Amino acid sequence: MSVSIVASRYAKSLIELAKEKNVLDTVYQDMLLFKETADQNRGLMLALKSPVVRHEKKSGILKGLFKERVSPVSFAIFDIITKKNRESILDEIAVEFIKAYNSYKGIEKATVVTPTPLTDELRKQFTDIVAKATGKTVQLAEKVDNALIGGYVLTVGDRQIDASLRSRLNELKLQLVN
Repeated sequence: MSVSIVASRYAKSLIELAKEKNVLDTVYQDMLLFKETADQNRGLMLALKSPVVRHEKKSGILKGLFKERVSPVSFAIFDIITKKNRESILDEIAVEFIKAYNSYKGIEKATVVTPTPLTDELRKQFTDIVAKATGKTVQLAEKVDNALIGGYVLTVGDRQIDASLRSRLNELKLQLVN
């Protein structure tokens, strides 16, 4: 069975448990913390994925890092996953949980790349455009890319709108070559 399917199943179970225990937002924050920690500390995921590191050691690592920082529900899930020897996919479970939470809460993540930082007015316009198109609450991530020259690249889910000057110049170049 693929890792994403297994991770998705664990994430859905965790969502249901968190809703039942009325700690959904807390568990969401815990999963964000785990994901951020895993992203910033390559050694953590290498240790969790390593077949050489014993189960007890992996459990100890998770306990040392997260026991005092996450809710009892989240830590119980970490413990269960470790006992089932699935700690190597904890990062994927966190990603799937965050996706499921956002879907449940009606949150759409969007990323806009511009050559300069956005003004408050432009930020609101992008947020409004995505909210109108999706009918969801928008979390807008902003990135600055000096190579764009002008315009923007807006990514929502698996859709992308490239209204950058760089892409228009490339299109013009292709037309002139043909």
